Amino acid sequence: MGWIITLIVGGIIGWLAGLILGKDVPFGIIGNIIAGLVGAAIANALGLSFGPELGGVSIIGGLLGAIILILIVSFIMKALGGKKRA
Repeated sequence: MGWIITLIVGGIIGWLAGLILGKDVPFGIIGNIIAGLVGAAIANALGLSFGPELGGVSIIGGLLGAIILILIVSFIMKALGGKKRA
């Protein structure tokens, strides 16, 4: 049951980060879950894991990490897609 809660919390965090930035996370709900969980891992690595935890995921830290992740991914996607071929 713990994994299900963790996946749900990760999905909600990824969805909220996408709403805050006004960007869609690629791959829909799976992308939201990945963004939320990887974002929480990034926040934990940067020492930003503070605030309430639910399912083993820091809500505020996970949201900050997911925002960072979405910004990085959107920058990379823009850089790769923005090159014009001759």
